[in-house]
Amino acid sequence: MTELHVVFGTGPLGKWTARELARLGKQVRMVNRSGKADRLPESIEVIASDAYDVKKNIELTKGAVAIYQCAQPHYYEWTQKFQPLQRAILEAAATNSTKLIVGDNLYMYGSPRGQIIREESPVRPNSKKGQVRAEMAQSVMDAHEKGKVRAAIGRASDFFGPDDHDLTGFAILPALQNKPINLIGNIHRPHTFTYVADFGKLLATLGTRDEALGQVWFAPSNAPMTQAEFMKLIEAELGQSVTARVGGPMTLRFLGLFNREIKETVEMIFEWMEPYVIDSSKAQSAFGLQPTPMKEAIKSTLEWCREFVSRENQFKGEEKWQKSSTVVTPPKPTNPS
Repeated sequence: MTELHVVFGTGPLGKWTARELARLGKQVRMVNRSGKADRLPESIEVIASDAYDVKKNIELTKGAVAIYQCAQPHYYEWTQKFQPLQRAILEAAATNSTKLIVGDNLYMYGSPRGQIIREESPVRPNSKKGQVRAEMAQSVMDAHEKGKVRAAIGRASDFFGPDDHDLTGFAILPALQNKPINLIGNIHRPHTFTYVADFGKLLATLGTRDEALGQVWFAPSNAPMTQAEFMKLIEAELGQSVTARVGGPMTLRFLGLFNREIKETVEMIFEWMEPYVIDSSKAQSAFGLQPTPMKEAIKSTLEWCREFVSRENQFKGEEKWQKSSTVVTPPKPTNPS
């Protein structure tokens, strides 16, 4: 019988985790609110459910070998909603004796202070979202130590790639729309970027290798580069120059007055003001994983961006046609003669 693996969340990380599991021949079930997700293999099942509902989570993960926590609330809701979300998924894993693999980031480490970030680096968050992440990760490791659940945590630096509408949507996609790309902070500081497909492959590996349990692992990532160098890679792949808008702390604070997502970015801008570099050699050595070369990753991402722009233009064209071809029926007279 094929192993069942359940992925909560159909964002870019959830999708790439599911794709890798499907490639490994696993039965994959994904859970989100709508029950819909695009660009997935036909073998992958997508179920509509509320991940905050422990009872439903238990039902959907019964018999599963592993659960992957790739879901998250809106950025501005992390403080109130993120920990309850993870608890509801952890409870399902504990009840069903299912492995729990958590997709995480680096916020809990705070400012690296010029040091390279490794899995065992000190946890010293300097932001409210970093504190949330630190507490969530500790709760998972505590549950593992107490034998409540068998768990592992996968972490990555800022990721980009197909299906991503955050970093990719701001810093790569506009280049195909004849618009400036959006960069932040000091664009000449070295920064580790993670290709999201490599992050998904890591999580799938953690869920299929029992020796990974009880530990934190970083997604395989290429050597750090500056945002200016990142932009040069985009230009090289496109064969044309690209312009950039660079937002600093003051700009983000101003824009945050009108956008809650941007407002929440302000406390994290330290990542982009100083060197922000990780060492992902642990997972690479243990599992033989290697990061996708940056040139190849940029090429694949731009191909996805082209498809996205094409779909958007097609949708706008169809919408315009529908509006122009709509037949307007005049209202019936109230007093017909």
